[in-house]
Amino acid sequence: MLELDDVKTFYGSIMALKGVSLKIGEGEIITLIGANGAGKSTALMSICGIVPPRSGKILFRGRDISGRDPHGIVSLGISQVPEGRRIFPQLTVMENLDMGAFLRNDKGEIKKDMEHCFELFPILAQRRHQPGGTLSGGEQQMLAISRALMARPRLLLLDEPSLGLAPIFVRLIFKIIEKINREDGTTIFLVEQNAHLALQVAHRGYVMENGRIVLEGSAQSLLNNEDVKRAYLGI
Repeated sequence: MLELDDVKTFYGSIMALKGVSLKIGEGEIITLIGANGAGKSTALMSICGIVPPRSGKILFRGRDISGRDPHGIVSLGISQVPEGRRIFPQLTVMENLDMGAFLRNDKGEIKKDMEHCFELFPILAQRRHQPGGTLSGGEQQMLAISRALMARPRLLLLDEPSLGLAPIFVRLIFKIIEKINREDGTTIFLVEQNAHLALQVAHRGYVMENGRIVLEGSAQSLLNNEDVKRAYLGI
């Protein structure tokens, strides 16, 4: 479904991605793990067109999307849940969800999708008229995921979904990630510092260091890898 081929992305003169290549198959959960500053979020921002690559190709379902603008990429079927959630705090839960469907005009289907989000996260149904900024951190993460789902993505990008959340919310969020993949068939690319949890839900994984992919394999093989254990699993 998605392929990065020798992608190099810069912030000014600083090269953040140094020839990154990876593949994501349809229906997979793929995780990208690594330390802070390794380039994980930049990889997602490059896919979304927010920080376009200077060279290399990003192919989505065989189409080169490297030069497309962000809303054009969303229209093709890619949605991102950004690090830090970035909901609209003054807007209600329902208004935030409406913003996720801003490229759509099928009102009946939009309503169905909103109800589906409320089924995934019943607390949001109770808070539907509440401003997003008054929600707890875990509830805001639920809202950010739901907002991304309102675009009906084929590929969902998740940037640090466990960041700053209480353990009970982390467990719930990851159960829902698995459910979205299993029941809705949504392909998921997960960037996560909690490597142990990410590798427990993923099918395959990549390890990034200093803007480069240094290791890849099945989730189980990475969980059993001694270098990964020492560097990222605290074992």
